[in-house]
Amino acid sequence: MSQYAVKMTNIVKRFGEVLASNHVDFSVKTGEIHALLGENGAGKSTIMSILSGIYRQDSGDIAINGQESLIRSPKDAMALGIGMVHQNFRLVETLTAIENIILGEKGSVWRGSSWKNKKKVEIEEICIKYGLSFPLNVPIWQLSVGEHQRIEIVKTLYRGADIIILDEPTSVLTPGEAEQLFLTMQELKRNGKTMIITTHKLKEVMAVADRISVMRKGTMIALTNKEETNVQQLAQLMVGRELKTTIPARDNRLGKPILQVEGLVVNAEQGFPALNGIDLTISEGEIVGVAGVAGNGQKELAEVLTGLRSWKSGSIVYNKEKIHSSSVKMLIDKGISHIPENRMKSGLAGSLGIVDNLLFKTYRTKKRSMFGLMKKQSNEEWAAELIKKFDVRTPDLTSPVRQLSGGNQQKLLFAREIDQDPILMVAVHPTQGLDVGATEAVHRLLIDLRNSGSGVLIISEDLDEVMQLSDKILVLYNGQINGVLSREQADKEQIGQLMAGLNREGRNVI
Repeated sequence: MSQYAVKMTNIVKRFGEVLASNHVDFSVKTGEIHALLGENGAGKSTIMSILSGIYRQDSGDIAINGQESLIRSPKDAMALGIGMVHQNFRLVETLTAIENIILGEKGSVWRGSSWKNKKKVEIEEICIKYGLSFPLNVPIWQLSVGEHQRIEIVKTLYRGADIIILDEPTSVLTPGEAEQLFLTMQELKRNGKTMIITTHKLKEVMAVADRISVMRKGTMIALTNKEETNVQQLAQLMVGRELKTTIPARDNRLGKPILQVEGLVVNAEQGFPALNGIDLTISEGEIVGVAGVAGNGQKELAEVLTGLRSWKSGSIVYNKEKIHSSSVKMLIDKGISHIPENRMKSGLAGSLGIVDNLLFKTYRTKKRSMFGLMKKQSNEEWAAELIKKFDVRTPDLTSPVRQLSGGNQQKLLFAREIDQDPILMVAVHPTQGLDVGATEAVHRLLIDLRNSGSGVLIISEDLDEVMQLSDKILVLYNGQINGVLSREQADKEQIGQLMAGLNREGRNVI
């Protein structure tokens, strides 16, 4: 067997005038875990899409296990033993795990019970061999995100993959699920599998990768062994400059309370309480972080505070005014801005351009329209000023937002929300899926908001982010606040205990 499972040489790929891959060389040794790093838009996704058959290179060569190979489609890639687990999982929600794994497989015309039992045994053997567990006969929609990912990995193994590409594998996982994934990756490596991961989480790269390649602006700029580098060096290679790793202390005193929540009870869609009597206060010039494992009431809290969900009981006071019921428009008018969890599902319209997306909250105002007609020229000038101020990199004002990198989409969303001079910002997973440079920019925007006197509520599963940014940290467990910590008091171990439903002495409290 060749020393290299993958050898890509002089790969060029253009999208119109954009040179996404500029004569890139990329090699992965057989049986290693190789991390491919780069900012959003650096070209790493293009290289992985070429390797997995989604795109075809304009020029350059690919060798798989020492043999020159032509990859024209995902089917060609799979025939060569290449499988890809995408960041957005490609599973049919209404089908079971086993049905998703065998979906599209060629087989006998009559697929009776004996055929299905045979397939079940084959899949169970893969799960046991690699330590991947999930219910085989339960619909996808009833399973956790971590289980979805394990199903995707088993699907690639079942189809014969020896080279597995994991695209942003921990972006939607809890810390516990991420640890489980790393154990799985080590087990796959012990069994001779070759893995490539693209990620923005440099600490995870240092924990799991053997070698690391770094891309910047479509060019491969570095290849290093893990032992020869560190997080700071990798971050600097990715963005081409030194990053600020510390968050400045608050430079103003806390002002009056902006938000006061008492005894809030909110039901989930299924009817049971998602939030069960929580108290929360956010003051001017304060960042309050909410930590917790997904599904413990964070989603419902954000939706209630932004008008997307009603509450059953309890009181909410915005700026000394008690709110009895609310709507999205009413809370926007009161100065509440919102960065939703899924920017392309709830925050931006991917098929529309920059100007239209920036106008979503203000198109009815006299400043932006007259007699039902948009003020085209002044709106375009305003949009141009905003994208310059927030460093949103886009070909032009009319390009569909879906074509922007994740970091630029997020900065565009922040530009729109901050332009409203919010009294309170509710930011849910504000840097999820962003590279280190875009993350630094978003953190700076949140700090600037705090220092200008606004209140900020951050809901995030990234404990480093919560601890770094927050003046006060609330830990949600089972719909209740299981702990309140100051920035100075907080440490990861303590927060982890509280997230698991234990008190500071390690005893169950809820």
